[in-house]
Amino acid sequence: MHSQILRDEPGKCPLCGMDLVPVGTNLHQHADTDEHHHTQDNHSGYNKHEGHHTSDFLKRFWISLIITIPILFLSHMIQQWLGFSFTFPGDNIVLLLLGTIIFIYGGMPFLKGMTGEIKAKAIGMMTLVAIAISVAYVYSVAVALGLRGMDFFWELATLIVIMLLGHWLEMRSQAKASKALQSLVALLPNKVTVERAGQQVTINLDELGNGEIVVIKPGEKIPADGLVNEGSSYVNESMLTGESTPVKKEANTKVIAGSVNGDGVLKIKTTGVGKESYLNKVIDLVQNAQAAKSNTQNLADKVAKWLTFIAIGVGLITFLCWLLNSKDLAFALERMVTVMVTACPHALGVAIPLVVAISTTLSATNGLLIRNRTAFEVTRKLSTVIFDKTGTLTKGSHAVEKVVPLTDQYNEDDIIQYAAAIQQNSEHHIAKGVLKQLKDENLELWPSEDFSYIQGVGVKGTVKGKTVVAAGPNYFKQNNLTPPDTPEEIDQNTATINFVLIDNKPAGIISLTDSIRESSKEAITALKQMNIKSYLLTGDNDKVAAAVAKQLGMDGYWANVLPHHKLEKIKELQNNGEVVAMTGDGVNDAPALAQANVGIAVGSGTDVAAETADIILVNSDPKDVVKLIDFGKRTYSKMIQNIVWAVGYNIVAIPLSAGILYPKFVLSPAVGAILMSLSTIVVAINASLLKLEK
Repeated sequence: MHSQILRDEPGKCPLCGMDLVPVGTNLHQHADTDEHHHTQDNHSGYNKHEGHHTSDFLKRFWISLIITIPILFLSHMIQQWLGFSFTFPGDNIVLLLLGTIIFIYGGMPFLKGMTGEIKAKAIGMMTLVAIAISVAYVYSVAVALGLRGMDFFWELATLIVIMLLGHWLEMRSQAKASKALQSLVALLPNKVTVERAGQQVTINLDELGNGEIVVIKPGEKIPADGLVNEGSSYVNESMLTGESTPVKKEANTKVIAGSVNGDGVLKIKTTGVGKESYLNKVIDLVQNAQAAKSNTQNLADKVAKWLTFIAIGVGLITFLCWLLNSKDLAFALERMVTVMVTACPHALGVAIPLVVAISTTLSATNGLLIRNRTAFEVTRKLSTVIFDKTGTLTKGSHAVEKVVPLTDQYNEDDIIQYAAAIQQNSEHHIAKGVLKQLKDENLELWPSEDFSYIQGVGVKGTVKGKTVVAAGPNYFKQNNLTPPDTPEEIDQNTATINFVLIDNKPAGIISLTDSIRESSKEAITALKQMNIKSYLLTGDNDKVAAAVAKQLGMDGYWANVLPHHKLEKIKELQNNGEVVAMTGDGVNDAPALAQANVGIAVGSGTDVAAETADIILVNSDPKDVVKLIDFGKRTYSKMIQNIVWAVGYNIVAIPLSAGILYPKFVLSPAVGAILMSLSTIVVAINASLLKLEK
């Protein structure tokens, strides 16, 4: 599956020309997804399997294996080993024809791969294999036509068969790693029940639009993001967020496309259809992350490139040395072919891509969306994690605790109504709390005009001809004003203070409280155990910040910090040698998220639009920060293990292939190919062992 295909119209795959079939609104996949799979090699974006898919390699393997059997039977060397003789007039011509067929048919993917690598200026393993089989074939043809020596047709045939098997296993492993991504695409239903003109009608998914009322019956999949309009049920979102416990959904709660309804009936109003849905954003993020190269992958690129040149160089030197010392052209060629086959950095080529594919899909299905692979890799080096308070360490559900008028001109209801009138245009947690209070008291929501957002401070607008400001303590600091005294009945250690000013005069104070998430304490404790410092960075007042930081056992805090000052705090830490992660809501914290070594956006279900963040935590759970860091370390460890295995194998195999232990031990080209394929399988198995701890 290709990332751009998800947004293309039905038709042909732009890379291979195969038919695409629709699987939902604006989503398409190959008609033979299970069989057709491209993998991206790590050489300048060159696709070593372009034009082939898993079934193609498997078909070539079986046909080549069948042709290899008579080649082995007719080979004089095999006959000598097994102690029998079978000759007839023209047997060398039959062997030549069979060898030519297997060279052209079985070797074609490698010959094409070599051409592609040369054109892309990305010499690699396909070039090595193509050179090895070409040298073996040309020499064997010469022997079949009269040159003195022993032909290599049997080794050519077995080499091609083993290499085809190795590539098929590699592609199957990578296809398996992408199964989770394909299963995401399959989450959407084909048919949808909607209410139109008072009637329930069934339509195709691609006919569904935003703003429609969709009826979700028990056990059905939810076709689009939306808000529950009517009904109550428990919804399973585990495939999307990793949360195994079904989540209760009732009026005005969000639902995510692809989740499965429980035993109740829901009517939802769609807000995100097709490419606007959270599911589609997840798919895009996963594919972009898989396509992006990390620093470790770039290291593997360089190692593979140099290993290829070394293998070709050692192969030529081996040929010349044996030819000059033994004067045996056949043996010298055999050693050269063995070096080139054995030294193919095949395992190195899949060492990183397999881990990338597995880790990205695994994290996405557990609520960790990786947008930046390099930043994800940096998580293993983190020394400091900065947390925003509201909505990150706390639940963000501010509830109005007290309303205190500061003048006889306005009462408590007036203060709430003026504040709600301008807050209705804001998505901030404080605004939601004020509007909820207005609704709970059954007060009228007044209209407002000239709304403006004062970054990091509050909101401003005109209500009933009066200029109204609802802001925190920073408003007074920014305007060099003295804030009014806060009444004793408001506990400044736990409450967030919001001042209401009418016509530039303080008219009242609204205090709101926010509860700390149950998992916040566990997250901070776990970070301490990992020797990672944690700090609170908030625009809230000093007393609230101090109380939260102390309760959670954090290493320190900064309070009354404006958005651009958050960025400066991050820079300050970085200048002191700290590797910093910033965890915030992705909106007010955008500058800090961009500046941090790792920007982590904490956002609920459908809120994945934090463009400045490197990683998004779907579940808004602080413990996921710990999970992310741990998973980052284990992912990097798998990458390094694979690189060490692949390179270490070549360090041992190349000298043996060159004949350093001759005559005690001689590594044949076929055995070299088997060992190389086994090395690839070991790397694939090691990558598949990567798990994300719950």
